[in-house]
Amino acid sequence: MPKLFSPLNLNQISLKNRIVMSPMCQYSSDDGFANDWHFVHYSSRAVGGVSAIIQEATAISPKGRISYKDLGLWKDEHMHNLNKIVDFLHKQNCLAGIQLSHAGRKASTPVPWNPKENLKLNNNYWESVAPSPIPFNSDSDIPKELTIQEINKIIQEFKEASHRADKIGYDIVEIHAAHGYLIHQFLSPLSNKRTDDYGGNFNNRIRFLLEIISEVKNVLSKKVSLWVRISATDWIEEGWSNEDSIQLSILLKNMGVDVIDVSTGGLVNAKIPVQPNYQVPYAKNIKKETGIITGAVGLITNAIQAEEILENNEADFILLGRELLRNPYFPMEAASILGINPLIPPPYERAKIVF
Repeated sequence: MPKLFSPLNLNQISLKNRIVMSPMCQYSSDDGFANDWHFVHYSSRAVGGVSAIIQEATAISPKGRISYKDLGLWKDEHMHNLNKIVDFLHKQNCLAGIQLSHAGRKASTPVPWNPKENLKLNNNYWESVAPSPIPFNSDSDIPKELTIQEINKIIQEFKEASHRADKIGYDIVEIHAAHGYLIHQFLSPLSNKRTDDYGGNFNNRIRFLLEIISEVKNVLSKKVSLWVRISATDWIEEGWSNEDSIQLSILLKNMGVDVIDVSTGGLVNAKIPVQPNYQVPYAKNIKKETGIITGAVGLITNAIQAEEILENNEADFILLGRELLRNPYFPMEAASILGINPLIPPPYERAKIVF
């Protein structure tokens, strides 16, 4: 049996194979509500055979959205449409995950395909917030520095969104601490210049994330697996480092986090050596040094490549992003390439290739 198609047992859940859909924003929501686009988008990948789907960055508050078209889970009314998606995924033997996020200084942006949209003219603009009043880049507004009271409010919003996710029936809750969004902004000394208990040394800069994890753990059922996505490096010498990520992962593991979803970058403009497997060594290092389950991501595009990562013990499972946008049925094709019979849904059995 190829390792890519062997099950992976975690504390609360079991992945039927090692292929997981990575969270990717669709920018297709109104007021945070999921709609038919989201149902078809996620359902088709579940039919295609992934073991789990991590839903795109879902905002824990209106001001936490990257754009005004982001999904949200800041009110109970959002739950009904998401419940429909989760129910269908479960019927396909696919675990349902959700990534909870706050964009921080990278909030209030246009959707990617309309970058010159005047957000203020269309009343789709709001003031962004951050640990320190440092803009993302020269084109960004200066964010408002969060007060202690506001920090505590955001921690509670993560807790409340997690409670809603639990009630909906998600199997996985992933806290988004990567790609330059709010939690990552607290972690990195490049974006966190605070002089209080949430800034300065390593222990202070990770405090925001650890307090979120503590509160989230208090409301999640034992059946829900808690994951954290991190950027293992800022790709800048003075920034967040691989060593920081290892130290943080040890603490998260001790708090009951099951998985570190290992990505990189996104905080600042940096020279990144983008190529196949360029982020895999970070997953490997964290796995080796901490013993925690890790997922590898980044320009992984074919079955042989994914299988080699697992066989080399560089990660425990593979998260696919853009490749699943291109090909929702990647797992079926990968099974055939690796010499096993794909699990084809009964309505599609007539299309099975027989040699």
